[in-house]
Amino acid sequence: MSCAACAARVESSVSKVDGVSLCNVNLLKNSMTVEYDPETASDEIIIGAVINAGYGASLSSGVKIASDETDKIRKRLILSLIFDIPLMAVSMGQMFLPESIRDDWAVVIIALEIALVIPIIIVNFKFFRGGFKALFKGSPNMDTLVALGATASVLFSLYAYVRFAMGHLTGDMSAMHYMHDIYFEGAGTILTLITLGKFLESRAKRKTSEAISKLMDLKPKTAVKVMPDGSLVTISADDVKEGDILEVKSGGTVPVDGIIVEGRCAVDESAVTGESVPAGKEAGDTLIGATTLTGGYVKMQATGVGEGTVIARIIKLVDDATGSKAPVAKTADKVAGIFVPAVIGIALITLAAWLISGAPFETALTFAVSVLVVSCPCALGLATPTAIMCGTGRGAQLGILFKSAEALEIMHSVDTVVLDKTGTLTYGKPEVIAVQTAEGITEEEVLKTALSLEVLSEHPLAHAVVSKAEEKGIAPSEVSDFSQTAGVGIEGVIDGVVCHAANSRIADDMPQIREDIGGYEADIKTQGAAAIYVIRGDKLMGVLSVRDEVRETSATAVAQLCNLGCEVKLLTGDNRSAAKAAAEAAGISEVIAEVLPQDKEKVISDLKAEGHKVVMTGDGINDAPALASADIGIAIGSGTDIAMETSDVVLMRGDLRDLPTAVRLSRAVMRNIKQNLFWAFFYNVICIPIAAGCLYPATGLKLNPMLAALAMSASSVFVVTNALRLKRFKDNMRTEEESFSATDIKEDETMRKELSIEGMMCKNCVRHVKEALEKIPGASDVDVDLDSKSAKVSVTADVTDEKLAAAVTEEGYEVKSIKDI
Repeated sequence: MSCAACAARVESSVSKVDGVSLCNVNLLKNSMTVEYDPETASDEIIIGAVINAGYGASLSSGVKIASDETDKIRKRLILSLIFDIPLMAVSMGQMFLPESIRDDWAVVIIALEIALVIPIIIVNFKFFRGGFKALFKGSPNMDTLVALGATASVLFSLYAYVRFAMGHLTGDMSAMHYMHDIYFEGAGTILTLITLGKFLESRAKRKTSEAISKLMDLKPKTAVKVMPDGSLVTISADDVKEGDILEVKSGGTVPVDGIIVEGRCAVDESAVTGESVPAGKEAGDTLIGATTLTGGYVKMQATGVGEGTVIARIIKLVDDATGSKAPVAKTADKVAGIFVPAVIGIALITLAAWLISGAPFETALTFAVSVLVVSCPCALGLATPTAIMCGTGRGAQLGILFKSAEALEIMHSVDTVVLDKTGTLTYGKPEVIAVQTAEGITEEEVLKTALSLEVLSEHPLAHAVVSKAEEKGIAPSEVSDFSQTAGVGIEGVIDGVVCHAANSRIADDMPQIREDIGGYEADIKTQGAAAIYVIRGDKLMGVLSVRDEVRETSATAVAQLCNLGCEVKLLTGDNRSAAKAAAEAAGISEVIAEVLPQDKEKVISDLKAEGHKVVMTGDGINDAPALASADIGIAIGSGTDIAMETSDVVLMRGDLRDLPTAVRLSRAVMRNIKQNLFWAFFYNVICIPIAAGCLYPATGLKLNPMLAALAMSASSVFVVTNALRLKRFKDNMRTEEESFSATDIKEDETMRKELSIEGMMCKNCVRHVKEALEKIPGASDVDVDLDSKSAKVSVTADVTDEKLAAAVTEEGYEVKSIKDI
């Protein structure tokens, strides 16, 4: 495929196949995504439809990045220039020759021009082969326009040359004027300039896929496996199996996803999540493949390998998004489908109109060729996919994963943002802040009963109860007939008595405790906490006050969303007092509290019915229906898999500040797409009439075919280059200096040292020093320079200057000084 007309033709042909429900063709990646019913269609039938349309196709073997033919086009361009420069010199140079010499040697000079233009045609014959093939298939494309323009110029020039040569040989002076109708240099230069444009366009297109290419490069190649006997073996990362124990040292890359079983470390996760500040990790914490240990040493157990790793899923998400099509592209697709036939029609009308007006054939032909060459369907085809690829790639670098181009487009128009509380607005790590007991009941009895029930639950509040009980050294009792009621609580039989751990809704089923519950509500409201009422039989034992602190960054995120014109609402199943306290801390004015999980979706549907474009952000299983119902569902990266599956956007860093960044990025991408589409349409609307000579009678302005070719090439390059500006999109919500208070790992933090070394004479000396330093436990990233007689090394805090000096001295060299850098 060479232009938008090609993509439109392929998409139309495949869409007509019985059983095909969706077909998206991506010009930038030279790829196609098809959904079809296997009962009526197949891969072979679809490939056949593409072949019948005049193109080729095969099943994709994996992630597809922007098609890169830069090297091939560079060779064609160099060869074209080798012949085009002399061609222009011969053509233009004869004007400076004495008239007598020019006339005598004209036939030979023009023959030399023919000899120079033929190699240019051969080198760029793909335009003719592809262009005429598409024309005969009834689907003309950009190559067709170039081929028709160049062919018309060459054929007419050959006709004029033959007439001139015959006149020159026979002395027929009436044929001498044909010498001025020869445009071999025009045909050669048109092909060369369009090849130059294709080369620049290809280079720019390659840059659009740098983000996904870098993600693919992140995938580790090897892993160090700990064998059962304790020995270490280096294996391919692809060969790692779930359950394998792996070793990762400071400066090393985590090969796969896993859990730390031994050691502590600081991990740079910026390559995957976009988070610039290293995270502290210890036994029991998870590690993400392709991240880097900046300090420490760990053994980890592999839990996610191959295509199941986070980095592999990210690559697939970004690839799927860049291969999808934004709704805004549909207009361009419709225009592209009729664009080339329309241009050929305009060129024929231009030729006929000028001939009817009495203009010479060569003048009419010049205008017709200019129309063919200046028209640019490529810009239409590249306007949307280049911006989508750059935007989704930049989003991935910032830890924001858009699952489709449609999500990227819809995001720019949102006006209402609905936030879940637990794990989204808050840290998702609630704590028991108070235990109140009924008369005659001890705090330990309340905690033991609550623990016995909550240890069987996965609810975030359950973890808070379990942590509090473990802190007190309380063990759970045995529970039978355990059950839970969504939005209310849990129950089970303990020592033959039915016990409950629930919120205030339990009073609807147990009205006898309503008055007792009411006695605690004022205190809980003052605390801004959620309540867990612990009931044994039909008696209230006590209440646990549980509070989940609001993230420090939530207020900043909410303020930014408001500045972007979004109305922010809090939607939660928690009690109104806890929800209101969290909302006030985050700066949210509207709270929708005490909503059952199944009713969250209805709230979203009602907002959409009112005409709002709604974003729902959450992290839990109970948020999944609401995420799916919203115009855009956004999952927090630290949330559950089901929330991420049903969402349209994933915030990998688990930081709410990335939500306004996602909105701003979406708006930047849509601005870019509109600029590109405007340019693509505006360029053709302005240039085609000028090329047709509409302004020539009044102003004398006309567009030479060579300038037309240059303008056409510039149009495509402009569109791709404009899209590349998105790579410079900045995340204004963060600074590199942000502090972090992760696990205290001071002993594992790294620092950089520079050693001045005397006695190194050759590369062998460099190797000896490098190996000596690398053997020191805690030393990494060693760089030894012979010219400056120095070595730079990253070390953990337990590696002293004395250890460094001793290692180098033992190899027979003298350490003159050591300094921090």
